[in-house]
Amino acid sequence: MQESVAISITESSQIGEARRVAIALATRLGFQETEKGRVGIVVTEIARNLIQHGQGGILLLKSIEHNSAIGIEVLSLDKGRGMVDIDECLQDGFSTAGTLGNGLGAIRRLSGLFEIYSIPNEGTVLLAHLWSDSTPHPPEKTLEIGVICLPKRGEDVSGDAWAYQVDGCRSLLLVADGLGHGPAAATAAAKAVRIFQEQYRSPGEIVQAAHAALRSTRGAALAIAEIDFEQQFVRFAGIGNIAASIFSLTDRYHLVSHNGIVGHEIRKIQEFSYPWSANGLLIMHSDGLDTKWHLNRYPGLSQKHPSLIAGVLYRDFNRERDDVTVLVAKGMGR
Repeated sequence: MQESVAISITESSQIGEARRVAIALATRLGFQETEKGRVGIVVTEIARNLIQHGQGGILLLKSIEHNSAIGIEVLSLDKGRGMVDIDECLQDGFSTAGTLGNGLGAIRRLSGLFEIYSIPNEGTVLLAHLWSDSTPHPPEKTLEIGVICLPKRGEDVSGDAWAYQVDGCRSLLLVADGLGHGPAAATAAAKAVRIFQEQYRSPGEIVQAAHAALRSTRGAALAIAEIDFEQQFVRFAGIGNIAASIFSLTDRYHLVSHNGIVGHEIRKIQEFSYPWSANGLLIMHSDGLDTKWHLNRYPGLSQKHPSLIAGVLYRDFNRERDDVTVLVAKGMGR
């Protein structure tokens, strides 16, 4: 599991705290001094923008790995006035707050990956990747994944968990939600992840194996999607209230789960198949996210990085009274 932290930024005194947390994470991940300095600059500028332009917001930090390189993903979420012209805002010297106007340009130059999604009067989500070494060259791949997985406010651990495996022409993705929240829920979800990693079979067979293994825990909701890139379909099996949808350029499919609790009571385990295209988008989430979201409310969002898509949905539909996981998988042909 990747290390994640959420930092509320509502006043200027919290900018320094965000910087300290980010540098501490970079230190644990083995960043050298120059790279840690880059992390500090980027996080400081992003946090300052949240105060000056976003009327406050949330900063999410997460460790990431790519091609054996270690990095930090930074997501900035606000519901401020947004941007009318993103390209203009990125130009050095442009400012709407009486500042020097160099912040966004500096963030972009120092980041290995940089994306913004903004709607005037609705807010902005900014994504940056910072690497411990030189930016890794992306390999040939068919799927890109972005995930937010955070505990309920006031809890130290999340009762949600996620995992994925890639094997040539297919990928398996899992979202698990341990019953309730806190350490006991986290234990159940973690056990589901271990079974998933050990049982590289079909989604239905993995759910069956997890059902037997989780009997000693409080149980979990569980959903597994297998994307077959050669046959161009998704095989899906779910128990409980993990929501999942597939989008293409022309269609949307709601993936079907059965009622029950993995480890305690399952009446039926059933796999369903759905079409998948090279430009497909799969979104899975626990019940910590409200199900009333619609992508068509966000023009152009589906073309963005999966982490940015997850960030927008988390910002606007997080229930705030439960653990929450949002997993977005995007076909690289999109």
